[in-house]
Amino acid sequence: MSVNPADGAVWGALYGTDAMRAVMGERALLQRMLDVEAALARAEAGLGIIPAEAAAAITAAATVDRLDMAALAKATRNTGYPVVGLVKQLGAAAGGEASRWTHWGATTQDILDTALVLALRDAFGLLRHDLDGVIAALARRAREHRDTVMAGRTHLQHALPVTFGYKCAVWLSPLVTLRGMLDAMLPRLLRVQFGGAVGTLASLGDRGSEVAEALAHELDLTVPDIPWHVDRTAITEAVAWCGLLCGALSKMATDVMLLMQTEVAEVFEPHEAGRGGSSTMPQKRNPIACEYVLAQARGVHALVPQVMAAMALDHERGTGPWQAEPLAVPQAMLLTHGALDQARLIAEGMTVDAARMRRNLEATGGAIMAEAVMMALAPLIGRGEAHDAVHHACDAALAEGVPLAEALGRDPAVASRVDTAAIARITEPASYLGSAGQFVDRVLARVEAA
Repeated sequence: MSVNPADGAVWGALYGTDAMRAVMGERALLQRMLDVEAALARAEAGLGIIPAEAAAAITAAATVDRLDMAALAKATRNTGYPVVGLVKQLGAAAGGEASRWTHWGATTQDILDTALVLALRDAFGLLRHDLDGVIAALARRAREHRDTVMAGRTHLQHALPVTFGYKCAVWLSPLVTLRGMLDAMLPRLLRVQFGGAVGTLASLGDRGSEVAEALAHELDLTVPDIPWHVDRTAITEAVAWCGLLCGALSKMATDVMLLMQTEVAEVFEPHEAGRGGSSTMPQKRNPIACEYVLAQARGVHALVPQVMAAMALDHERGTGPWQAEPLAVPQAMLLTHGALDQARLIAEGMTVDAARMRRNLEATGGAIMAEAVMMALAPLIGRGEAHDAVHHACDAALAEGVPLAEALGRDPAVASRVDTAAIARITEPASYLGSAGQFVDRVLARVEAA
């Protein structure tokens, strides 16, 4: 019976993805341990350290379907790790002389850590694929809505005009950065861990480094300058990267959720019959995807310090910190992919109401252009006088429900220097977008370059 909702048959439809569960689940990790044991046998056979026949038998037996899970659980409870029981069963399945050569020269953590690296390689393949999907979708949105004017908001209030393309580019830019960070991180992560009991490979004499190189070659990993069993920097960096990605996705989800509010209604998650509905209010269209991006992101952010705390290992094998990693790392990958999956749904399927954006932009009668008008009038009547004139005109426009342009036209100091047509031009939101379009183009150029 599942305790964590992300691993349940029902709640799991909202948290995480089946694809990531297939990569980071217990059964998958056990298979990766067997893969490492088989690769070690082949590497050592290639160097003449163990018989080739033994390596072949070990490789043939290294399948998770042959494990007795109940017996493995009992052995794990007894020893504190699954590797001892796993090696025993693998040796028995390989049979004969092969059982003597299983796990030759390795230690428990070599198998667990290298298996984790293999799983993370697949996990980050999934994350990279869906991150690329979100980037591509947001790039399309930014390009399509480069000049779609909408209200920019600070402190949840109308501030100055922006474009929806600019908003999409703000969501997009950190994702492009994070993709580059992922590409830079992977070489630090995808390294074999093979050090024996304390990291010196003493059990293999002067051939330890040879075996490490051959094992890395078998698994298509690189060899570190020194075994990293008590250096958790790369594992921690991997989870921290997930935290950064979830933070960036949370920004987008928060904005879309606010734009979906009934009073705003400018952008919506993709809709299908019954999605985001209420058990009692048929009219509801709740921001379900946004909510689960945020929920899963918070879950990942709670796991980052747990993994960071696990870096403080004592001497050559940790007494507790490292054992906390299995509680955090697979779950962080699962929730990150779940957040990314929901974010991709939003990015690819969102509906944009440009007409509503325009109506909301005009809701204050042009007051959103107050800064623009002040900057235009300042060279003509002085900055202080311009500020006061616009301030009084905004008060009148809001109190009387008239456009800002009309209120400005009543002010003799303004009307004597600026005609009606000029006032109309400087109160048009599309005329005050600054470098928004240029910024969109620069972000899109980064996407194309990558």
